[in-house]
Amino acid sequence: MNKFFCFLLVMISLSSCQSKDIKNYDLVIYNARIVDVESESIIENQAIFISEGEIVDVRKNIEKEQIVADWFFDAEGKFVMPGLWDNHVHFRGGDTLIQENKDLLPLFLAYGITTVRDAGGDITPSVLKWKDQIAKEELDGPTIFSSGPKLDGDQPAWPGSIKVSDSSDIVTALDSLEKLDVDYVKMYDGNLSAENYYGIIEAAEKRGLKTTGHMPMSADFMKAVSLGLDGAEHMYYPLKAGSPVADSLTKLNLGYGMIEPLIDTYDAGLGDKVFAKMSKENVFVTPTLYIGKTLAEILEVDHQQDSLLNYIGPGIQKTYQGRIEGAKRAKASGSEMREKMEEISNRMIEPMQNSGVKILAGSDCGAFNSYVYPGESLHGELNALAEAGLSNAQVLKSSMINGPKFLDLEDKYGSVEEGKIADLLLLEKNPFENLQHLNTITTVVKSGKVFNREDLRDMLQEIKRTKALD
Repeated sequence: MNKFFCFLLVMISLSSCQSKDIKNYDLVIYNARIVDVESESIIENQAIFISEGEIVDVRKNIEKEQIVADWFFDAEGKFVMPGLWDNHVHFRGGDTLIQENKDLLPLFLAYGITTVRDAGGDITPSVLKWKDQIAKEELDGPTIFSSGPKLDGDQPAWPGSIKVSDSSDIVTALDSLEKLDVDYVKMYDGNLSAENYYGIIEAAEKRGLKTTGHMPMSADFMKAVSLGLDGAEHMYYPLKAGSPVADSLTKLNLGYGMIEPLIDTYDAGLGDKVFAKMSKENVFVTPTLYIGKTLAEILEVDHQQDSLLNYIGPGIQKTYQGRIEGAKRAKASGSEMREKMEEISNRMIEPMQNSGVKILAGSDCGAFNSYVYPGESLHGELNALAEAGLSNAQVLKSSMINGPKFLDLEDKYGSVEEGKIADLLLLEKNPFENLQHLNTITTVVKSGKVFNREDLRDMLQEIKRTKALD
C-alpha cells in the first residue's frame, strides 16, 4: 500500500471521529448572565445549548467555531432567567367566549409568562386542546397545566363544575378527572359539604392526585391539612384557622359572612402555629393579593382608560360588570370585608414565608375577574408580594420555582441548567435588584422557540385586530 493512500485513510478516519464528537444544537445562547434564583446569584459569561426544546448543556462561553448550531444567539451580556409561572388563571365564560379566551394566550408570553396553572372553568375541552397544540408547537402560548372542571356541591357556583352530592359521587368525579388527564384537583365552595370536601382530599390522596382550591367555610382547615390537602387558593382558609373563635362562628353557619369577625379576631400567635403545620405538611398557598386590591378599589378606579383593555374581547369585558355590581351592593350594606381582607392578607405573608410555607404567585386573571389582565396581573402579584415583605428573590421563587414544585416538576423547570425545559427570559437589567426590571424583557424563549420584541408586539397587534373584527 503506497504512503499517500495510507495517509488518506488516516485523515478520513480522523475526520469521521471528529464529526462524531461534534454535537449539533438547535440554538446556542452565548454571552449570557444566568439568573440563578435558587442560589440568588448571577453566573457570568455562560453559553446555553438547546435542542428539541430542552437545555442540553450550560457552560462557560466557547468559540463558536467549535460547535455546530442552527442559530447562534448573542445575549450581549443580558440576564437570562427561567420563564415566569402564573399559578392561578382561568379560561372560562362558555362556548361563546372560547375564541376570546384563546386570543389572550399571547398576552402571557408578552409578559414573560411561559407557564400557567389553569384553576378550572367551563371550556375544559378547548383548554386541553390548546394545551396539546402548545406542547406540539402548533399554537403559541404558555404551557398549560389544568385542573379541568372544578368539584363542587349539587348547586355549583360556576358552570361546568362536577357535582359532588354524596360520597359515591367522589369516585365518579375523580374518575372523570383522571380520564381527562388533569394535572390536579380543584375544589370549590358553592355548596360543597365539609364531609365531601374531606372525602375528596382523602380519595385523591390515595390516587396520587394533588388537591387545592376553596374550602367550604363549614370545614376545618387544619383537618384538611392533616388529611393530605396540598394547597389553598386565597387566604381565607389560613385566616380562619388563625382565629380562636373560628369553631364558634362555624356553628352559626354564616358562610363567608364570618370573614369580618375572623379578621377582627385573628391571632398572630395562633397563625404561626397554623403556618408551622402547613410547612411541615408541605401545603402551598396562592394568596392572590393583586386581585384583592383591584376588587377592593374597583369603584374608585376608572379602568376604562386601561391600555390592556384594548386586548380584552367584548364578551369577556361584559363579564366584568358582575364584580362591579357586587362591590356596589357591599358598599350600600356598609361591608368593608374586601378592604379588611386585603390588609390582613398582606400582614400574614411575611410570617407565612418565615415559617417555611411555600407561596405561589398567581393572578386569578380571566373572565369575570374584572380588570385583572393576563400577563400584567402576575407582575402586579409579584410586586404585591414584595410589598408584603418578601425579598425579590423570594418573590421570583414563588412563581418559577414553587410553581413546578407544587406539581412535582422541579426536575424540568425552575432553573437554567441541563435537563430543564428551555423556557427562558432575556432581561436588560438584574431582577434581583428591582422587580421592575422584569419589564425589561427583550426576548422570550418558549420551549426553544425565540420570540423577540417585534414578534411579541406583532402577536399583540393581532389580538387587537381580532378584537376589532368581533
